[in-house]
Amino acid sequence: MTGKILVTREIPEAGLRVLDEAGFDVTVLSEAPPAREKLLEAAQGAEGVLSTVTETVDDEFMDAAGDGLKVVSNMAVGYDNVDLGAAKKRGVVVTNTPGVLDETTADVAFMLLLAAARRLGEAERVLRAGRWEWWGPKLFMGPDVWGKRIGIIGLGRIGQAVARRAWGFGMEIVYHNRSRKEEAEKGLGARRMELNELLETSDFVSIHTPLTEDTHHLIGAEELEKMKPRAVLVNTSRGPVVDEAALAGALAAGSIFAAGLDVYEEEPRVHPKLLELENVVLAPHIGSGSIETRDKMAVLAAENIRAVLGGEPPKSPVEG
Repeated sequence: MTGKILVTREIPEAGLRVLDEAGFDVTVLSEAPPAREKLLEAAQGAEGVLSTVTETVDDEFMDAAGDGLKVVSNMAVGYDNVDLGAAKKRGVVVTNTPGVLDETTADVAFMLLLAAARRLGEAERVLRAGRWEWWGPKLFMGPDVWGKRIGIIGLGRIGQAVARRAWGFGMEIVYHNRSRKEEAEKGLGARRMELNELLETSDFVSIHTPLTEDTHHLIGAEELEKMKPRAVLVNTSRGPVVDEAALAGALAAGSIFAAGLDVYEEEPRVHPKLLELENVVLAPHIGSGSIETRDKMAVLAAENIRAVLGGEPPKSPVEG
């Protein structure tokens, strides 16, 4: 195969090998993330683009690429950075990388849940600062995880992977989703309920819904007010699903016990009030960040490009 492929960020070598072995002319941008003007310049003449969530692939970008652009392969499950309407009117195929990162992201969600509940971040900061003097009966107490109720918002692949981990902790599993997940209900004893009831009754709430117009600020001040005072909120989906200012206010006021976040409204910026709080665990968008999973994501993204430019159906097209 021939043709120019733009890879907008440095990715694992496993993905680049797929493109190189196919014979493509591959350009990889080393700036992290690339400046907009450099991105548009590099896009010129590209038949395929392997993008990540940090690049906006819109009308302007596709105009810069030109009429030869055939496929945009987003190395992520989410694709809110890609304008599907702009792609559709140009006949550009958009793909993503679902399935290969479910278990890894679920690990991080449950890690954040445990760390927030048991105050791990706060405790470690005290220890590292040399301020831990002795064990005490009331030292860094937090709520148990075992046997509690977890409410999962969005019971897709990742949500179900979190549910399996919760089942292993003897947790009662409830969920809110647009459609019923009968297999999860049977296999894990999960019970579907409306969002307000889930928020009002769950000890832990874990968010796994995509970012859409309907889910933007799905969790705001009103929703946080419904949660239990000892509840823990976890978000590993997309930052704008949660109103960060409202969350910071709820955490500061003690309306909820704690939160664990891997995503933010304006990445890499984190709301300054969140940075001041002890009862929130903050991670820099590492949900899919295992060696094995990032390799699989890069390979799948590259294979989608190879398939489309080779006249074959993509492995994981985005419908839109």
